[in-house]
Amino acid sequence: MKKRIYILLLTVMLCGLTAGCGKAEEISDRESGIISEESSTEGESRSEPEQTATPEPALESTPEPSVEEEEESPYADLEALGVPIPEKEVDFEDLQANTNEDIYAWIYIPDTMIDYPVLQHPTDNTYYLNYNLDGSRGYPGCIYTENYNAKDFSDPVTVMYGHNMKNGSMFAGLHRYGDSEYMESHPYVYMYTEDKLYVYEIFASYEHSDEHLLYGKDYTDESVFEGYINKIHDLHSMGTVVREDVEVTTQDRLLTMSTCISTKPKNRFLVQAVLLNGE
Repeated sequence: MKKRIYILLLTVMLCGLTAGCGKAEEISDRESGIISEESSTEGESRSEPEQTATPEPALESTPEPSVEEEEESPYADLEALGVPIPEKEVDFEDLQANTNEDIYAWIYIPDTMIDYPVLQHPTDNTYYLNYNLDGSRGYPGCIYTENYNAKDFSDPVTVMYGHNMKNGSMFAGLHRYGDSEYMESHPYVYMYTEDKLYVYEIFASYEHSDEHLLYGKDYTDESVFEGYINKIHDLHSMGTVVREDVEVTTQDRLLTMSTCISTKPKNRFLVQAVLLNGE
């Protein structure tokens, strides 16, 4: 009986020692920062949450008001030169469909009767000398160019024709440019096309023979073109007006408007202008 009691007491003591060692190991592990998976959750729940600095809210930058760029006027270069732009529109689609398919441009000189469509027959260069817009034969004919000239006014010299009508219509008004003051007060020719408005400044008017100005002449040859320009500036005959203040060079493009002289059937009256807004 004593032996049994002794064994029981010894067993209790051993159990106590074992429990004490386990507790001591746990405390040691906690102190050293090494904890078991089972205690990690408990430890996290008991630990105070880490203080995280709250970032200050970013200041919202106020977007600067967008300033829409103003679209540059297609006539900015002309306006800079002081050239007025007429409030005029030409509906080429309607003209070609309902009036005449050969219409490709429109010539307009403000404060004159010159305000007409410009035509070019594809094969017959004299057709619109004798035929009207509606295809009928006779006067007044049409304002027209020949197929020696491109329809985009890219040639060094473009020649345009029109009758000198007694009622002042067509190109009869060109004769008024024999007066220098009239030329200075009516200096611009506006040529409308489907793609662009071309503006010319008139610089010369004079009588000329009925020599064809384009046939057999190559104005793309700079020396030929320069000689032609010099010839115009050297004119000093009666009734000739040449503006010396308008510069004309071989880099320019010219428009020559030609009409008849009623008292001189073998001569022509020419009014010439230089393109201001060429590329």
